[in-house]
Amino acid sequence: MILPVTGTLAGWALAGAGVGMALGGVGIGWLVRRRRDRRVGSPEEVAAAAEAALAGFAVSGAVVGADGQGALAVATDGRVAAIKLRGRRLVVQEIPWTRVRSTTQGIIAEAGGRFGPVTLAGVDVLDIRRLAPR
Repeated sequence: MILPVTGTLAGWALAGAGVGMALGGVGIGWLVRRRRDRRVGSPEEVAAAAEAALAGFAVSGAVVGADGQGALAVATDGRVAAIKLRGRRLVVQEIPWTRVRSTTQGIIAEAGGRFGPVTLAGVDVLDIRRLAPR
């Protein structure tokens, strides 16, 4: 049995359907925007983030992974900073050279703790040697 919707009830039903559709559209838009490909950026942006985050860190060189998810910056005094994305922000942590190692996928900087490993896809040992202090 179908009940007829008439009068004031019909107006409220239409308004509720309209609000539901609008909220659904906003939710879909938010999901699409959130899933965009986020990348670390250029070596210059990575260098600026490292210098801003670490006191006395003057970058002499930086390298970004091919997938844009991680980067390393090296200071003039030989210190190393691992950089990766966390949400929309670049997060920087200083690590020792002994934590940087080469794998078949690229370079992995093991920062440890909540920071976790930083993978530089497509970066090889020669790229890192160019950055290493002499």
